[in-house]
Amino acid sequence: MIGLLYRCADAIRRRYLAGDHGRLGEDMAHRYLCRNGCTIVARNYRTPSGSGEIDLVVRHGETTAFVEVKTRATAEFGEPDRAVDAEKRRRIGRAARHYARRAGLEWDRMRFDIVSVVLERPPRIEWQRDAFRPVTQWR
Repeated sequence: MIGLLYRCADAIRRRYLAGDHGRLGEDMAHRYLCRNGCTIVARNYRTPSGSGEIDLVVRHGETTAFVEVKTRATAEFGEPDRAVDAEKRRRIGRAARHYARRAGLEWDRMRFDIVSVVLERPPRIEWQRDAFRPVTQWR
């Protein structure tokens, strides 16, 4: 029954967010991570200066994961995770450092994940745990 409700919600989102693949992908990643044992702590966290953003901050067991969600309509031009370049990792690292300071988190219990969403029928979602280390210095 709940699966039917999710499919209906997805169909409505696809119509409503037809031109906003990023938002649709984040919604799908959010639900996917929840189904796979994560607790969503924050969504679209931005630093006050605007120098970085984290799509999702999740707790997975004892680890805090900063998740970058990349969405594409098709994989025709490559997998979505290939778009997380050095500059993007630098911005995510800056935002993660700011978040960790504010939340009092320990760096040895953090990781950086990527969730790739390809909006095919059915959508293809891939979760890469510990996908990268940020470019900036940590400590």
